[in-house]
Amino acid sequence: MKIAIVGTSGAVGQEFLRVLEERNFPMDELVLFGSSRSAGRSYTFRGKSITVKELKHNDDFKDIDIVFASAGAGTSKEFAETMTKHGAIVIDNSSAFRMDKDVPLVVPEVNPEDAKVRPKNIIANPNCSTIQMVVAMNAIEKLSHIKKVHVSTYQAASGAGAAAMDELVEQYAQLQHGEKPTVSKFAYQLAYNVIPHIDVFLENGYTKEEMKMYNETRKIMHSDVEVSATCVRVPVLRAHSETTWVETERPVSIEEAKKAFAEAEGIVLQQNDAAKEYPMPLFIAGKNPVYVGRVRKDLSNPNGLTFWTVSDQIRKGAALNAVQIAEYLVKESAL
Repeated sequence: MKIAIVGTSGAVGQEFLRVLEERNFPMDELVLFGSSRSAGRSYTFRGKSITVKELKHNDDFKDIDIVFASAGAGTSKEFAETMTKHGAIVIDNSSAFRMDKDVPLVVPEVNPEDAKVRPKNIIANPNCSTIQMVVAMNAIEKLSHIKKVHVSTYQAASGAGAAAMDELVEQYAQLQHGEKPTVSKFAYQLAYNVIPHIDVFLENGYTKEEMKMYNETRKIMHSDVEVSATCVRVPVLRAHSETTWVETERPVSIEEAKKAFAEAEGIVLQQNDAAKEYPMPLFIAGKNPVYVGRVRKDLSNPNGLTFWTVSDQIRKGAALNAVQIAEYLVKESAL
């Protein structure tokens, strides 16, 4: 088995290296690709130093089985044919192909079998905020069909990449020294602030990030569920949080919901109100599961449930989800 990472030097690319090593993913060789700026850098994997090759339109992907791509939508679109023309399966972490009808959009806890049907030899990794929401939603969906969802996200700087995390840290230091903070990765200063704006605004008043949660959720869950999202950037380094309200076809009790969350794959239920136990990004950064807490009945709707989730955006929201897809394909002999 020969594996490649495209976009090795980015935050998600680096996480791919860690996740593949931690999970002892079966492979004989790992090849690293990057831009002309990244080419020549070396990274250690399983005790060996690997040098990054420049991504080019050539036959470098000829013997590769699986490509983990995280170099942005533009790069994915430009190099899709180059990466797949010799039969490699591309698991793409960008937004390039998520809504393409010939590209499955996969969260292994929810719709793993979709990964087996891939006309273009591409599998799309969903948006990070969508992934953690559907993992939690799926536990409730198994009890009663979810008709509507209202969600507010509290998204960490990590969602905008390693440079955005660095900028947040730099802003706090600059402000502490009375300096004007550097603002380049976000529309406004993020330190000591929250920004109700992620991605570009669309004609309907929602942002592209918010519409991703609408469209991707329906595709992943093969559902007619209606999703209304408000996505907010918060001054947290890593791990996204979400408040989710769902309306089910029948009333679902708190006991049912908690049992479903506790038993669901990929979820940790963390709820002890008396002991003030609930998920928080401070303690969940770097961990794999989707953590669920604050589960309660909605006071305005007998068929409503409200819950809080936290998950590491770079792990489950990106690199881990992609690796889990590859693990499923290997397990099912579906390469």
